[in-house]
Amino acid sequence: MAGKVENIRTPIVAVLGHVDHGKTSLLDKIRGSSVAETEEGLITQHIGATLVPIETVRKMSGSLGHLGVSVPGLLFIDTPGHHAFTTLRARGGALADMAILVVDINEGFQPQTIEALQILRNYKTPFVVAANKVDRVPGWRTAGAETFQKTLSQQGQRTVDLVEHRTYELVGKLSELGFNSERYDRVRDFQRTIAIIPVSALTGEGIPDLLMVMIGLAQRFLTGDLGFSAEGPGQGTVLEVKEERGLGATMDVILYDGTLRVGDEIVVGSHNGVIATKVRSLLVPRSMHEIRVEERFQRVKSVVAAAGVKVSAPSLEHVIAGSPLRVIAGNREEVLAAVEKEMGEIHVKISETGITIKADTIGALEALSKELEGQGLGVIKASVGPVSRHDLIEVQTVNDPLHSVLLCFNTPILPDAGEVLKDPNYANVKVFSSGVIYELIDNYAKWRDERKREMEERKFEQMVMPAKISLLPNCVFRQSNPAVVGIRVLGGKLRSDVNLIDRSGRRIGHLKTMQQRGEYIHEAAAGAEIAISIEGATIGRQIDVGDELLVEIPERHVKVLEHEMLSHLSSDTVMVLDEFTSMKRKNDPFWGK
Repeated sequence: MAGKVENIRTPIVAVLGHVDHGKTSLLDKIRGSSVAETEEGLITQHIGATLVPIETVRKMSGSLGHLGVSVPGLLFIDTPGHHAFTTLRARGGALADMAILVVDINEGFQPQTIEALQILRNYKTPFVVAANKVDRVPGWRTAGAETFQKTLSQQGQRTVDLVEHRTYELVGKLSELGFNSERYDRVRDFQRTIAIIPVSALTGEGIPDLLMVMIGLAQRFLTGDLGFSAEGPGQGTVLEVKEERGLGATMDVILYDGTLRVGDEIVVGSHNGVIATKVRSLLVPRSMHEIRVEERFQRVKSVVAAAGVKVSAPSLEHVIAGSPLRVIAGNREEVLAAVEKEMGEIHVKISETGITIKADTIGALEALSKELEGQGLGVIKASVGPVSRHDLIEVQTVNDPLHSVLLCFNTPILPDAGEVLKDPNYANVKVFSSGVIYELIDNYAKWRDERKREMEERKFEQMVMPAKISLLPNCVFRQSNPAVVGIRVLGGKLRSDVNLIDRSGRRIGHLKTMQQRGEYIHEAAAGAEIAISIEGATIGRQIDVGDELLVEIPERHVKVLEHEMLSHLSSDTVMVLDEFTSMKRKNDPFWGK
């Protein structure tokens, strides 16, 4: 049996689902770690990998002793949780042989749950549903890390009924989406029916059942039919590039096919194009430890797929996280061309107008682009790596103030770029930086909305606004030079320094100043009674008490008011605008249009 295990690649299991439904916490319970507590914002931001050997699975499930298990264990990939990471989930789906879809049994399906299902369907990936947080079902009595069947038998009837009801709500939703499913202990054919396993990432209940089902799936679906093997030249994906003491720049890699050995020549993508380098050393995390947070690694001569491995080699400083890794075996030029082609297929939609984005990995860059596209925002430029002075110079040339923006996810601002940001000439450049994508986008959206509001307010301030007034009786304080008279604002928004016309369209004079209770004001709303001075008019000649006058609005202002600002105007202002434009369009139907 041992020889057979060596020839079978470890199956890769993607863990997917909605944010906060407990993906990382579930893995933490399996591996006895606390990666979830180290994540910024408590949401997984990059794809991580954990190898769980078959011996551990046997120990935790307690039910595999009699099974003829030939897979060497399970390599879990923890995919990011927020809906912005659709593309990264797709990467996880593409790498995975099987998947666990984590759903909060109390909340049910959420938008990201359905996104994850679409990915699994597209990649035809076998999966199970881990109905998490069963311990939060009202009345649940925790029994520790036992099988679901054992702990269910200790519950009251009302709690059992609630678990049954909520499980069948998941069955119904899956049915709506075209999947046949059932609670795992009632499934007869796991190849035709999706198994739903109630679990608790907090207490460990149901996790033995989950592991048993996953191993069973691996045996049925994958043995002899993985499409990959533990033999042949290694292929992998770069997760992260980081400096390690005594090693220099290293790569964290998921090796998903073949074997990688010390001394192998490998090809990876970098900021300077595709590069070839030679493996100097290989380090693997201890089993049950997550590669991104492991501190003690073991040096090995070779690594067999599937595995998380740290690779030390020359010239890795500029390697791009998310790029493919290929071992050169045979035609060197073919391997170089294949990696170059794959690097050219970064899925970012570039628009003629939009903002600039930077990220630390290809997947994060694609995810950021996808999220912005979903919000109707274009991306004019996208690249992987730290923010440089050149990036800011390019952003500064953008004319649209809402697009003079750079969003950078989890990537540093270089010192020369930091100096540029202090330059007053770059005051129009706005940089948003965060280690959590949804926070980055939310912060930008808030700023964008506030900036729009400020710009609209400034537009309003510069606009001649519609207004209608009537001259009040017994309120003529001066007849001319200038005429000073009390008025009531009948509608709209009256401002000083505007021309007044009568209802025939004849210009009466220029409203110079406005006073209320002896103080000069610049604006008055409908209903206000104030005194105004009118230059060029004589009370009793051009106008008289009781007359109604309109503010004369320039044609270009009418176009802006009707096409851009109408939704911001009050109903009485719109009525005055309609009265004014109707008068102007009697002789010219297209005036102001």
